[in-house]
Amino acid sequence: MYFIGVDHHKQWSVMSVWGEVGPEVKFGRVDNHRDAVRRFLEGCEPFKAVIEAGYSSYVMADLLEELGGEVVMANPGGLKAIAQARIKTDKRDARTLAELLRGGLIPEVRRRPVENRRAQRVIRLRAFWVAKRTELKNKIRVLLAQQREEIRLEMENREEGLFSGKGLEYLGRLVLPELDQMILDDLLGSYGEVQAHLRKTDGIVEKLYAELEAARRIDTVPGFATTLSVLVAVEIGDVERFESAAHLQAYAGVIPTTHSSGGRTYHGRITKAGNPWLRWAALEAVFPATQGSLEIRGLYSRLARRKNPNVAKVAVARRLLAIIYRLLKEKRDYIRDMNHPSVA
Repeated sequence: MYFIGVDHHKQWSVMSVWGEVGPEVKFGRVDNHRDAVRRFLEGCEPFKAVIEAGYSSYVMADLLEELGGEVVMANPGGLKAIAQARIKTDKRDARTLAELLRGGLIPEVRRRPVENRRAQRVIRLRAFWVAKRTELKNKIRVLLAQQREEIRLEMENREEGLFSGKGLEYLGRLVLPELDQMILDDLLGSYGEVQAHLRKTDGIVEKLYAELEAARRIDTVPGFATTLSVLVAVEIGDVERFESAAHLQAYAGVIPTTHSSGGRTYHGRITKAGNPWLRWAALEAVFPATQGSLEIRGLYSRLARRKNPNVAKVAVARRLLAIIYRLLKEKRDYIRDMNHPSVA
């Protein structure tokens, strides 16, 4: 068995090959092409490779698997030998990875299946368009805030939202000084294009919703609608990889930091470790969940009075993740029971 450390970059990778015993067998910089990687690995079969997790690492991981190897994805945050090195080069990183792999010391992260990665890209694309839409809205508001008093007062007194159907009609009729009018027309045109992209992306999200049983189960939980349900289902992936609801909560980073020493234990802010998308979705669902569930509203109200609203929000997010964990494990929908509100 050969052990290969791969320091991966966009165009090329640095690879270090080691045997089961002894010093380094082979080292080189290899272009990220199938033929180049295959030529480099000739005579190194069977092999096991390690690569640090990153947004483009899956491309190389998939290629190495296609060439017959076993691939381990390493958690960059757990590789102290690399992160804390005073002299850091691609060559040293590749060799350190290979030596750690040979010693069985790699902190692994789960590799997502191909279909799950594709679904993730859809969710990321939607988030991109939403961010662009928000940016355009803010630019339009800033532009109008710099206009004459009549326009500013009319904006403040409008009952409809500025970006509702009637609001957009108003913006389209608005007459500003020449240069500002050109800017407004350009921003409104861009806003319309982004809205079209969002509608198209929402159609893809609806398709994912129809395909993912987990998303449809999550949608039965108070606070979660189509988009959030798909996001949570995609980010969780296979729920069987979590031993308990607490593990899922830790993965979302909504558990408190803990310091225990000398018989005293202190709990601080949440860790914010793990998956930021799952954490955002759980926190985003809190307010609508308090409107749709007496149990969750009661939990939030009690904690908000005893501690503070932020603590209550995080606690409800943990509760929602615990409910989702049970539903996915037991393959059932959320049960709404007014007489027994604690039932999930």
